[in-house]
Amino acid sequence: MTEITSRRGLLFGAAAVSAGALLTGCTSNEPSKSEDEPAGDEQPAADDKRGKQVTIGFAGPQADHGWLNAINDNAKSRAEKYPDVTLEITEGSNDTAQQIGQIETLINKKVDVLVVLPADGKALTQVGLKAMRAGIPVVNLDRIFNTPQAYRCWIGGDNYGMGLNAGHYMGEKLKGKSGARVIELAGLDNLELTKQRTQGFDDALKNYPNIKKVARQAAEFTVESGQAKMAQLLQAQSKFDALWNHDDDQGVGALRAIEQAGRGDFLMVGGAGALSAFQAIKQDDGVLKATVLYPPTMAASAIDLARALGQSKGIGGLAEFEIPSSLTLYSAVVDKTNVDQYMSTGFK
Repeated sequence: MTEITSRRGLLFGAAAVSAGALLTGCTSNEPSKSEDEPAGDEQPAADDKRGKQVTIGFAGPQADHGWLNAINDNAKSRAEKYPDVTLEITEGSNDTAQQIGQIETLINKKVDVLVVLPADGKALTQVGLKAMRAGIPVVNLDRIFNTPQAYRCWIGGDNYGMGLNAGHYMGEKLKGKSGARVIELAGLDNLELTKQRTQGFDDALKNYPNIKKVARQAAEFTVESGQAKMAQLLQAQSKFDALWNHDDDQGVGALRAIEQAGRGDFLMVGGAGALSAFQAIKQDDGVLKATVLYPPTMAASAIDLARALGQSKGIGGLAEFEIPSSLTLYSAVVDKTNVDQYMSTGFK
């Protein structure tokens, strides 16, 4: 991997808030603190030890996509890890009014903490505010509410970073090629996240004057749309050197179109982190050489954060008394050099 794909800056990987990384601030074997030592050393931090019982309400959209299904699975499995956590999970819905009703039910049940991945962040802002005003801290997962007043902590992926790291990975692979041509298979163009991924990709490519983006098509994050739009790109572009596909689910369709066209003269970079993508990368006998993560493990980390909030604890490794107000996950590039490390996180 290149230096650009391994740097963290101020971004936290999903594992940064996982239970394994949440360590207690001190142990009984440590000497007592003097008055001159920092008070932050005394702050209790969340760990695996059983603590105060916490009821977490979880509300997300309908799991009609591999990534969303993995979000639900990660939340459930993480909650099951903790004997002091009870998870109240709603039936996912893409209907705004229905999801608002489900969250209001959790508010009326007086859960200790809410974790919400809204179908529409803007539309659900008011119910987030309602929970916060009722004294229920909200962990806003990925799709952000319109105001920080509607949540205590936001955790989510880095869409701009996805595009940025995809572009840098591609740029390094094509660095020695004069007149390199790349194309882009984007997601839904009416979503802000798609615009951010494209912007990051375009900004990265500015660092490589030998590369030109010659075509872009928007698909719909589905296998069928990926296949149809990729077929159009292949017909329009007889020669190119690399393809960035925003989403591994629609990438399944894109790979079908590529196989049907008998093409294999370029490299492909995917997005999100599907198990099928990891397996193809490991096998290394096709065009797919890498994928850029948008990790669904963020849901497990959201449960960690909600538990810490419910138990009035901070995060081990940080001096602050409280958990951060936001955590942006790093969009790591996974290729054949590190795919084994991430294989267990791949979603189906």
